[in-house]
Amino acid sequence: MLALDVFRGLTVMMMLLVNYIGPPPTYELFGHREWHGCSPADLVFPFFLFIAGVSLVYGLGGARREPARQGRALLTVLRRVLLLLALGMLIDLVPKFYFTSFRIPGVLQRIGLVFGICAVLFLKTRWRTQLLTLAGLLIGYNLLMALVPVPGVGAANLGRLTNLGTWLDRLVFTHRHLYNELEAHDPEGLLSTLPAIGTGLLGVLCGQWLRQPRPVAERVAWLLAASFGLIGLGLIWNGWFPINKQLWTSSYVLYTGGIAGAGLGTLYWLCDVQQWRRGTTLPLVFGVNALTIYALSEMGQQLLELTRRLPDGSKQPLRLWLYDQLFLPYFGYSRPGTFVYSLIYAALWGLVAWWMYRRRIIVKI
Repeated sequence: MLALDVFRGLTVMMMLLVNYIGPPPTYELFGHREWHGCSPADLVFPFFLFIAGVSLVYGLGGARREPARQGRALLTVLRRVLLLLALGMLIDLVPKFYFTSFRIPGVLQRIGLVFGICAVLFLKTRWRTQLLTLAGLLIGYNLLMALVPVPGVGAANLGRLTNLGTWLDRLVFTHRHLYNELEAHDPEGLLSTLPAIGTGLLGVLCGQWLRQPRPVAERVAWLLAASFGLIGLGLIWNGWFPINKQLWTSSYVLYTGGIAGAGLGTLYWLCDVQQWRRGTTLPLVFGVNALTIYALSEMGQQLLELTRRLPDGSKQPLRLWLYDQLFLPYFGYSRPGTFVYSLIYAALWGLVAWWMYRRRIIVKI
C-alpha cells in the first residue's frame, strides 16, 4: 500500500524535525508537552505504533490464512522483537558503553514488544477478540492508574514521579537504567506499554478493515468516520484520564489513534485510489528505510551529546558548540535558529535516505 509508505515517511520527517532541535528558545509546535496535553511532536511515536499494526496485517496476512505457516511466522516475529530490543539498548549504549547505567526501556524496545504481541493476536484471534482486548487494556489501565495505591507514596495519582508506573519501573529496572536517572522516571516504562499495545491494535484493526472486500469508497468513509469518532472519545475521556504521552493514557491512545486513522485514510484515498503521485517521492525516500534512519539519527544525536572542553575549562555538548559556531552569528539564540538547526539535521539524514533509495538499499529487520 503506497499510502502506508508515504504515511511512514511523513512520520519520519516529522520525527527528525521535533527530536533534534537546537538550544532554547524553540517553537512550541516542535516541543513535547511537559505533562498533560498533546502537541504535534507527541503524535510521532503513536503514529509509528499504529503503522506497525497496519503493516503486520499485510506482512502476516498469508500466514493467518494458512495455519501451517504460522509456526515459521511466529519465529520471524520473535526474531524481529529480539533484534528491536537489542538495537534499542545498543543505541543508548553508544558511544560510551556504560553497561552499569544504560537505559533498558526505550522507543525501539516498546515498538518491538507492541509489534510482537499484536502479531500474535492477529495470527491467533479474530477481530472481535482484538477489539475486546483493546477495550480491556484501555479500561483496565485507567482503573489501575486511578485506583491502585502506590507503595511508599499513598493514594493512586498521575504525578510524574509518584504514579504507579514510575514506581514499577524503579522496582524492576532500578534508577540507573531509566531515561532520567536523576528523577528515576521513564516515558517508555513497563506499565504504560499495556495501553501502547492498544495503539498497535488500532493499526491492526485498521489494516484488516482496509483489506475487506467492500467498495473502496465505503472502506475509506467508514475508516474516516471511525477515526473522528476515536478523536471525540479521546477528548471526552480526557475529562477524567487526561491525554498524556508519557503515561500513554487511554484517552491519548484513542485521540492519537484517531488522528493516525484519519491521516492514513486520507492518504489511502489520494495515493491508492486516486493514484495521486505528485509530492510522494520525498516521503517514500524516508519511509522505505524508516527504522534505519531512526537508528542512525539517534546514534548521531548520542555522539553530538559528547562534550568538548572550552578554553575556560568548562565543558559543552558538541551539538551546542556546533550551534554556536554555525548558527549563533546569524540567528542568535532564537526560535528561527533552532528551527534551521533541526531542518539541516533532518536534511542531512534525508541525503542518507536518498542515497539508499536511489541504490535500492532497503534494510529490514
